[in-house]
Amino acid sequence: MFGKSKAFSGFSVDDLEKAKEFYGQTLGLDVRDAGEGLWVHLADGNRLLVYPKDTHQPATFTVLNFPVDDIDQAVDQLTAKGVTFERYPGFEADEKGIVRGMGPQIAWFTDPAGNILSVLQE
Repeated sequence: MFGKSKAFSGFSVDDLEKAKEFYGQTLGLDVRDAGEGLWVHLADGNRLLVYPKDTHQPATFTVLNFPVDDIDQAVDQLTAKGVTFERYPGFEADEKGIVRGMGPQIAWFTDPAGNILSVLQE
């Protein structure tokens, strides 16, 4: 039924301008106005809708994962741009905030609205 649908995901933020700056400038993604929200264009033609919500509550789970070839390089670049990496109980992270040896290497961070994102190296 939906095999050929160009489905997309979305999530809310509490400040659309901060989201536009973060996703566009900090993460270097193509961000375009979408009327009441923002289209964040990802690789391979995929896109994500980020929309404002007055009663926004940050997601308590990872809403967006960025696979990378070199997680150390990605974490270093994001850290240089002011991104802080999260540490969660049960996941032993190194000094950079990267969890190693429990599956893919992964480091979590949040957008300005508190939604959880990650970079991971398989």
